[in-house]
Amino acid sequence: MRRILPIGLAASVIVPSVALAQRVDYRVLATSKTSTMEKELNAAAEAGFRFQAVMGGDTAIGGSEVVAVVSRGAEPMGRFAYKLLATSKTSTMEKELQQAADAGFEYRAQTVFKSTFGGEEVVCILERDKETGAERSQYKLIATSRTSTLQKELLEAGSIGYQVVGMTVGKTAMGGNEVVAILRRPRT
Repeated sequence: MRRILPIGLAASVIVPSVALAQRVDYRVLATSKTSTMEKELNAAAEAGFRFQAVMGGDTAIGGSEVVAVVSRGAEPMGRFAYKLLATSKTSTMEKELQQAADAGFEYRAQTVFKSTFGGEEVVCILERDKETGAERSQYKLIATSRTSTLQKELLEAGSIGYQVVGMTVGKTAMGGNEVVAILRRPRT
């Protein structure tokens, strides 16, 4: 004996995928001062936005700027705080990065930015979730002009658990181009 199911029943459970899509609001933040960018990121975070991407460079109208994109979805999000680190000295960046990590901030992104007074600087954006706290990490910064040295130092750092989280190329305080790699591992 054969059973026939009503077609209308099967069709009624199909939900178009467009109805499941979540609306996302974006905000573009752009400034020529890193201190202003930190303030703008924190103001956006208070409005429920979260950092998504950053780049530094020359824009058509603004000249040399740091440009960041933040987004906010329909779902409620935790409240975040942001810290920007900007320096042309890699030793200073590593020290400040670890101090921020000790305060609960975690690396999110980096770029190179030409500031009015500091020349080219590596800019790191760090984030802290104020509601849940963050896993505390250890950071290591590798800066070198030679890719063979980068390879050697990455192998050494990797052997003790560090993973690359970001990399840029820029002029440093010494006047040459360097690859700047930032590595992270869980605190031991």
